[in-house]
Amino acid sequence: MMDKANREAFLNNIATHAKRPRHQLANHPFKPLNNLPESTLSGKTQDQLLAIARHSSEEVHVDFRTTAKENLAAAINDYLQHKNIQHLILPTTDLWQKFSLADWQNQRLTEHTAYWEPGADRQTNVQRAQNADGAIGFADFLLAESGTIAVATVPGQGRAFHFLPTHYLSIIPKSRIVPRSRQAMLYYEQKIKSGELTTSNINLITGPSNSGDIEMVLVVGVHGPLDMTYMVVEDL
Repeated sequence: MMDKANREAFLNNIATHAKRPRHQLANHPFKPLNNLPESTLSGKTQDQLLAIARHSSEEVHVDFRTTAKENLAAAINDYLQHKNIQHLILPTTDLWQKFSLADWQNQRLTEHTAYWEPGADRQTNVQRAQNADGAIGFADFLLAESGTIAVATVPGQGRAFHFLPTHYLSIIPKSRIVPRSRQAMLYYEQKIKSGELTTSNINLITGPSNSGDIEMVLVVGVHGPLDMTYMVVEDL
């Protein structure tokens, strides 16, 4: 077990064999070279961020769609029909009410709709996600710069929920489009410190996976969903 005493002894041993003093952060505080994390895309309006996010998302092979809140249910149904999704998995969350999707959700109570359930064992939830040919999830943020969605793992929407179904639709409020990861990470840091968020990891997902770094041949959807769709709700 690596407690503080063991850690200090371990580092001191390395310094002794390296024949150099320990590096102390107190004597060498971190000094950023620039303020790019904060200044990149700063001052952009939400409409401008939406346009940048659309371009960035399409660059990473995401089907980018927008809709008004009152048309969201119809837009989801069009998506399900277009993808011919027969077995759907949904998260367990109170966001259905926020997005006025409670009635739509109730209509999905069939044997072909499963939920990622907080009370179920991990194997059961993973199997449900693996058997699904479609997933509809809620993202915490959309990063305009890279076309990346950020979503924390929570009991009602676990890690495998995002990666095992064949097709994946992410619902994002327009107000949650931020310039880049810095803004999202500051939010998560505050929520974790306040105790409002408990999570094992934060997923940063930039479109469907691809083999662009293997043998210089681009194949989209190699592992994970074959395709991803971002549904931005404009009036939230």
